[in-house]
Amino acid sequence: MSAWRWIGGVLAATILLAGGMGAGYWYGQAGRSQPAPPMAAPGAVAAPARVIAYYQDPTGKPDFSPEPKKDAEGRDYVPVYEDTADPTAAPPPQAAAAHSERKVLYYRNPMGLPDTSPVPKKDTMGMAYLPVYAEAAGDDAGTVTISPGKIQTLGVRTETAATRVVVRTVRAVGTVQFDERYLAVVNPKFEGWIEKLNINTTGQAVRRGEPMLDVYSPDLVAAEQEYLIARDAMTHMGGADATARAGATTLREAALNRLRNWDIPAAEVEQLARTGKVTHTLTLRAPTDGVVIDKLAVAGMRFAPGDTLFRIADLSHLWLIADVFEQDLASVRIGAIARVTVTAYPGRTFTGTVVFIYPSVTRETRTARVRIELPNPDTLLKADMYAQVEIGTAADPMPVVAVPDSAVIDGGTTQTVLIEQGEGRYQPRKVKLGTRGDGYVEVMEGVKPGEKVVVGANFLIDAESNLRAALQSFTQSKDATP
Repeated sequence: MSAWRWIGGVLAATILLAGGMGAGYWYGQAGRSQPAPPMAAPGAVAAPARVIAYYQDPTGKPDFSPEPKKDAEGRDYVPVYEDTADPTAAPPPQAAAAHSERKVLYYRNPMGLPDTSPVPKKDTMGMAYLPVYAEAAGDDAGTVTISPGKIQTLGVRTETAATRVVVRTVRAVGTVQFDERYLAVVNPKFEGWIEKLNINTTGQAVRRGEPMLDVYSPDLVAAEQEYLIARDAMTHMGGADATARAGATTLREAALNRLRNWDIPAAEVEQLARTGKVTHTLTLRAPTDGVVIDKLAVAGMRFAPGDTLFRIADLSHLWLIADVFEQDLASVRIGAIARVTVTAYPGRTFTGTVVFIYPSVTRETRTARVRIELPNPDTLLKADMYAQVEIGTAADPMPVVAVPDSAVIDGGTTQTVLIEQGEGRYQPRKVKLGTRGDGYVEVMEGVKPGEKVVVGANFLIDAESNLRAALQSFTQSKDATP
């Protein structure tokens, strides 16, 4: 029993000793004097407080705010100070300070898509639409300002308006036909019968003066006999009076004129006068060079005066009758050069000249016929061939202000081009157009030589311009409403 008491006393003494030592250490530290803060050096200036320029999305996205805010997940935007801010990554501080004073025209898609809104909104990913202010939209209604990066993304291309001769190429189709001036027929002026055919097939080539057929005509034989009788009478009437000789002379001349009126060749008449013999048959010869396109003559056939026995066409000269659309007639001129191609000879071009424009338009097709003369020395072209033709003609031989066709935005009743004004600014301008040709169009009003017009991505810029002009008109009318 005495042992346990002795152990308890030792433990109590140990606890009391430890508590006293701890209390003494605390007392000693509390009573010790604290060191004074360091004194500023004489003349030193206190460091200024850091100024927050703006707040940025905590994920690093290019989304900024002039005041503290949270993202869609509740995370605070990170402050960016003036001494570390990237001037190209966010609006300058003065713009942020004046944010509430700037006039917002509309809000655009944060990803650069062609989608705008007149009121604040968010896209499908929760990103807020970016405001577009009046000073950034341009001074004139409809003027568009585009950043250099977006210009490259859209593929904006420009070309300088210049003076040039606008040459329009009219394209049409047509058919090759015989030249009517080089057609000939064999049609005797007297009655007779065909004794012999020297040319007996269609398509056979003939030369001028070549014998074609031999014919017998009782009327022709009688006329030749009358001529010989009148000639012999004059020879045997040397002692007759003047009246008788005059009558014989008249009969001879009448018989000779009848032979001439029947187109009897002069060589045949001379042979008749020289030999004094009547020929039983007469040889009819080819009146021109060419090919027989119609053969109606048959051996032994009787023919009447004026009956066509042969039709001959000269293929060295042909016509192309082109069907030109009504709206292209104003560009076709007499004397214009035409380039003709046919499927029979791929890669080969035949050159002709426009010589006549027919005075009527086909009602069903609204096309007019244009006659083109085509030399055909090798007789490669054949009648009724189908051909494509290009008629090049300068509507106005004087140089005019012209721009590419792609620069014109045709709205039906109005035509517009976009003029580059520098620094990414583009202004829509209405124009009055003239002749079109070879990828260019004449600008009669609205564009001056040397101005740059947009020829690529102009429809996207025009859509943006129309929206801005409409929104400006809307805001102006809304401000004017009392």
